[in-house]
This record gives sequence, C-alpha cells and structure tokens, in this order.
Amino acid sequence: MIVVGGGLGGLGAAFSLTRQGRRVRLLERAAAFGEVGAGIQLAPNCTRILDDYGLLDEARGLGVVPHSMVMRDAVDGTELTRLDLRDLERRYGHPYLVIHRSDLHGLLLRACRRAGVELVTGARVTGYENAGGGARVTGYENAGGGARVTLASGGTHRAGVVIAADGLHSRARGLLVDDAPVSSAYVAYRGTVPAGLPRVAGVDLGEVVVHVGPGCHFVHYGLRGGELLNQVAVFESPKALAGREDWGTPDELDAAFAGTCDFVRDGLPFMWRDKRWRMFDRDPIATWVHGRIALLGDSAHPPLQYIAQGAIMAIEDGWVLGEHVARHSAADGTVDWDAALAAYQAVRPEHCRRVLTTSRAWGELWHLGGVPRRQRNAVLRARDTHDYSFVDWLYGPTALTPDQEPPMFTPVPLSSADPAAVPEPVTGEVGGR
Repeated sequence: MIVVGGGLGGLGAAFSLTRQGRRVRLLERAAAFGEVGAGIQLAPNCTRILDDYGLLDEARGLGVVPHSMVMRDAVDGTELTRLDLRDLERRYGHPYLVIHRSDLHGLLLRACRRAGVELVTGARVTGYENAGGGARVTGYENAGGGARVTLASGGTHRAGVVIAADGLHSRARGLLVDDAPVSSAYVAYRGTVPAGLPRVAGVDLGEVVVHVGPGCHFVHYGLRGGELLNQVAVFESPKALAGREDWGTPDELDAAFAGTCDFVRDGLPFMWRDKRWRMFDRDPIATWVHGRIALLGDSAHPPLQYIAQGAIMAIEDGWVLGEHVARHSAADGTVDWDAALAAYQAVRPEHCRRVLTTSRAWGELWHLGGVPRRQRNAVLRARDTHDYSFVDWLYGPTALTPDQEPPMFTPVPLSSADPAAVPEPVTGEVGGR
C-alpha cells in the first residue's frame, strides 16, 4: 500500500494499516518529517483510538488532561457554560487530552517506525492514476488492479491501493470533484507562553477556555504538563473579506479584539505576530473512493476548527479503514480491497459531513454580536453542566457502519431565550452582527 502525506492523518493511517499486517510505504513531500502549529485538542473519540493503538499512555505523558472546558463571553469575561471533563471521561471511557501538535506528530512517527512503515521523504506526488486509465490528474492513476502515483521527479510508485492524505490542496481530490477551498475570511494567530511568566500567573492550566466575541474568539489551555500556556486568537479580517493580499495583519488583530475584556487583550502581545493562518474548509463531498485511490483526512473533509475535530477525523479515517481491512482479509492474508474501500466509503463521508456543517454553524454562533449575542449567552447559561446531548453524537465510539452512527443533537433556537434573561448591551461591546 501507498499512503501519500506524512501529516497526522497519513501517519495514523500508515500505522493502522501496518498493524493489520499490510506493508505500507508512506510518501512525504518535505525533506524531513515535522509538524507546525501549537496545541491540539483530542476528544474521547480520538483518545479511544490512541488507546486501541497502545499509544494513549505516551500521549498522556506528553500532554495535559484538563479538568474543565469553559466558554466565556469575550466582551465581559463572564462564564457562559462548561463541561466537566472528569465526568466526561467517566461517561465516554476515555479522557479529553490537549497536546502540542508536534508532540502528537512525533508520537505517531515513532509508532510508524516501530511498526516497520517504509518512510520516504522528498517525494512530492504530482498525480494519481487508477488501473485502466480513466480520469487522471497529472499522475495519480488506477493501474493494473491497483493504483500508481507520479512524483515531481518523474518517478512513479505503484501499489494495490493508494491512500491520498495529501491535505487541503489535495491533487487526488480532483479525481472526484472540481472544487476549491472555501475561505471563511477568518485568520488565526497562535503562540505559547512559558508558565513562569506573569501572563500565566492565576491561569488554571487545567482548563480549556474559549472566549467568544463578535467577529472573534480567543482560546487558551495548558500544554506539556503545564510548562506552557497555549493561546489562539481568531478574527474576521476585513482585508481578507476585501480580497486583499495583506490580510490578517497585526493591526487588524489588535483592532478585532479592542472591545474585549482585559484578559483577552493582555494575551495578544504573546502571539507569534509574524505568523498567521487563513481559515479554510471545503464543501462536503459524498464520494471519497475512485477505483483503488481513496481520500483521507483533509483531502476529503478539511473543517473549520470550531469543534476541534479536524485531526481527529483524519485519525478516525485511518482507524476505520484499518478495521475494514481486517474484516475483509482472508486466512491467506489477501484483502478484498473493493469491499474494504466500499465499507470505508459507506460510513465516513456522512459522519464528516456532519462535522463540517456543524463546525460552520458553531463558528457563526461563537461570533455573534448585538441582540443575537445576548440571546446566545442566555441559552448557554441555561445549559446544565452535565448535559451531553450536544456531544454524544461526536464523542462516543467511532462508527464502523452507517447503522452505528448516532443521531444528531436537536438545536436550541436563539429565539427560545427568555427576554428577561437577556441583559442590556455591555459598555464597550464591539460589532453588531
């Protein structure tokens, strides 16, 4: 088998398939393996898989198991709602974990090396092709009962199956749909703060906190056993909305958060102000498999970040695929690849469609201003801490078949908020959406 892409999804898939007895070659375009970014949140639907892989204890040692998730209003700093993550672990059987993205990547890379995955760097795939010709995107092709990839160097790699974990700008996706990434016009700044600095004094590093505000939000939580405070500041960029190239500049960052509470504003100088990321997703697609070529991770379902499921979905994809390979393996070790890929195709696109659309809706909810903001706040304040109706569909065991997919939650309309529970505007409120 060939896996294209050495990110979290590609490494997770390579490990999952290797543990099922498959020989896997992973092609990474960069000259060396590595991962950028800062913190990442792993909900029970992911830590359950890490436990199955025998990697959860190592992940715990590298990260932080927080005790609470808290949502606050970014304008006045007041608490809106929270999850008791210790109770959540009892409910779902596995913890909520936060970890540095590079630490998770290194953990999966070491697991792949131990498992015997053939890791190839400097291999930039320019195309995929299936057996018998058909649609070809400059080198990905199905070929002779399998599939073939073409490299920028002109070389080719061929295998029975190719898993395209080649990210947001996937070439393999072009075999299935002619689309492009969708810009939300939101921009993220990230940064980490050593725990010894005054900024961290008084911060509970066992909490995952998001401050939600008009057109912006701010996230923070502890990393690496409490050695670091991870911060993420996200805002709608007027320059990005206008289509300008100089989007998301530091002056826009400061302006977007000017009307927020002191704690949020005081965190802005600690962001990496020379680095910023545009927030893209893609519209959901119902088909991920083209012959012996299958999409995985962001090539299939890049989401917005609002329910923290992007990397988790990619890791789930690899686990589900590995489980179906095991189910469709004969005693002699041969695999009915058509059946395994069909089973993967039958369950994953619909789950990930739910995540993508919910992520978009949740982002809209976070960034409300004016009266809708106050209605949202009233609805969230009325929620019971131990109400799991909004996460049961997400944090439970990963479905292997469509019938195992749990029902979605029932949205609560903002119009249901008791007008008497909606306070008057807070002085200094920004935005009016």
